[in-house]
Amino acid sequence: MPQPELVVLLAQDGSPIGTADKATVHAGRTPLHLAFSCYAFNPADQLLVTRRALGKRTFPGVWTNTCCGHPRPDEPVADAVRRRLSYELRLVPHALTLALPDFRYRASMAGIEENEVCPVYLCRVAAEPAPQPRPGEVAEVFWQSWPDYLAEADRPDAAHSPWTRAQVRELARHGAVERFLADSR
Repeated sequence: MPQPELVVLLAQDGSPIGTADKATVHAGRTPLHLAFSCYAFNPADQLLVTRRALGKRTFPGVWTNTCCGHPRPDEPVADAVRRRLSYELRLVPHALTLALPDFRYRASMAGIEENEVCPVYLCRVAAEPAPQPRPGEVAEVFWQSWPDYLAEADRPDAAHSPWTRAQVRELARHGAVERFLADSR
């Protein structure tokens, strides 16, 4: 029998207070827990945009950043980012950089709620090999310039995840992506 995937539960101040089975955490009233988001850029400074698999329990079919996930108990968040990029897309990140350490959000869709402290990472990935999306995780991928992604995610009718919409506003406000792209060349 497979082991349950555990997420790290957090107190309101962000400190760990325990763990819970991921399958039981995302519900109508989700406890605060630790997650991450990652935005991966190729050598041409394009962002890898993904569409969540239609079979995902949380936010199926929405367009979003490159990769999201949850660190395992006692797993450094940067290691979790590497693990999920490899698992979901068969990508290896380079120049992995923490851009928004304290990002936090709450959002719901179809009776499922997200309630996460979600550090945001930026990284580089090689142009080859091309991403190989795992069907149960990612429905589609494409490369897009950062300015185009910003403009699209900011539209009121955008079909993007609520976390990416909030994250791109914060990343833009701080000039984080532009700085990262210049520094990681």
